[in-house]
Amino acid sequence: MTGERHGGRFEVPDTHLDVSFAHARMIDVDFTGVWFISFVGHDSVFERCDFTRTHFDHVLLGATGYGGRRWDGRSWPETVFRECDFTRTRMPPDTYFGNARFERCVYDCGSLRDQTATEHAQFIDCTFRGTVNDVCFWGTPTRGSHVIGRDRNAFTGNDFTAAELVDVEFRNIDLRAQRFPEPPGYALLDHADQRVAAALAALAGWPDDAVKADAEQYLRNRAEDALEYTEGYLLASPHEIGQRLPAEAREQIYRMLVDYQHQ
Repeated sequence: MTGERHGGRFEVPDTHLDVSFAHARMIDVDFTGVWFISFVGHDSVFERCDFTRTHFDHVLLGATGYGGRRWDGRSWPETVFRECDFTRTRMPPDTYFGNARFERCVYDCGSLRDQTATEHAQFIDCTFRGTVNDVCFWGTPTRGSHVIGRDRNAFTGNDFTAAELVDVEFRNIDLRAQRFPEPPGYALLDHADQRVAAALAALAGWPDDAVKADAEQYLRNRAEDALEYTEGYLLASPHEIGQRLPAEAREQIYRMLVDYQHQ
C-alpha cells in the first residue's frame, strides 16, 4: 500500500490482513481492532493513527524493504510513528522494530513485552503505562550504522511514571533524560559503583550464605551494567532486586542503595 490517506477507518474485506505499507503516509487513520496476519512498514509515516486493540501476528515496523524484494544493503529509510496510540495492542514476542522512530506515542496495558529486536528503534517523548516486560532499549545501533545514517538512536523525554518495569534494560541511554516512577517503588541513583560497594560491605555480616551469594551476584551485575551502559546511573526497585531473594532481603538491599551518602 502506497500513497497518502487522511482519516477514516482502515476498512478491509477480510478481517485477517497481510499488508505492506511502502512510501505511504497514513494520517488520523483508525486501525482499532484490526487483525494483521502480517504488517510491514517501510519508508512510511503513521501520524495520529489509532492502533488500540490492533492484533499483529507478524510485524516489521521499520522494515528494510517490502514485497519480497531483495534488500541491496545500501540504505535503510526509517518509518515514523508520530502521536500514535498503542493501547492494548497485541504485538508478538520479538517484534522486529527495525529502523522505526516513535514520537509522542502511547503504549498502554502491556503492549510492550518480550521485545528485544529493538536495536535500531528510536523513542522520543513517548508515554509508557502498565507493565513493560522483558524489553531492551538501545541508545546505539548494534550494527548497520552506515545504512541508517546514524550512530546514535534518539531516546529522550520518555515517560515511564505510570509503568511497572519488569526485566527492562537500557543500553547506552541517558536515564536522566527520561521520567521514571518515584520512590518508594523506584529510585534513579547516581554513583552506582560506590553504592554497590557500600552494599557489598554491609552484606558481609549476613548469616545466610546462599542469600548473601545471590545478593552479591545481583549487585555486581548491576554495577557493571550501570558503568558500561548508563553512565554510572542505576534504576533501582525492590521488586527487581534478585528475584530469588526473600522479600525482606530485597527491601534491605534497596534501602542500602537508596540511603547511601556519596562522600
